[in-house]
Amino acid sequence: MPVCPKCKYEYVDGIVICPDCNTPLVDAIELNNYSDLSEEDWVLVYTSFSEIDAEMLKENLESAGISASVLSQKDSSFPAPGDLSTIKLFVKKVDVPEALEFIQEVKRKPLDSEEDADE
Repeated sequence: MPVCPKCKYEYVDGIVICPDCNTPLVDAIELNNYSDLSEEDWVLVYTSFSEIDAEMLKENLESAGISASVLSQKDSSFPAPGDLSTIKLFVKKVDVPEALEFIQEVKRKPLDSEEDADE
């Protein structure tokens, strides 16, 4: 049975890509070969109400060579105004100091568009 290595959801045979995170599915037996999926190896380093904010930080961390994962429990099928869940950004334990420093630096820098508006 195919399983998403990122979300760990199981799907029926014939599905090859996770509809939630667009990750290629693997066979349930292969999932055991993924050593970096242990929950104990990941640490929460950032929370946000904005999925875009968390995804942008994840992309920046990964471009700096730091593995990152976003956990969103947002239910987009629930018709309600506003955000109802917190988006969490995790990194591997060994990368926590570097990731926290990186996040602080990114959050400290003004956006280029703000600098241009001041001139």
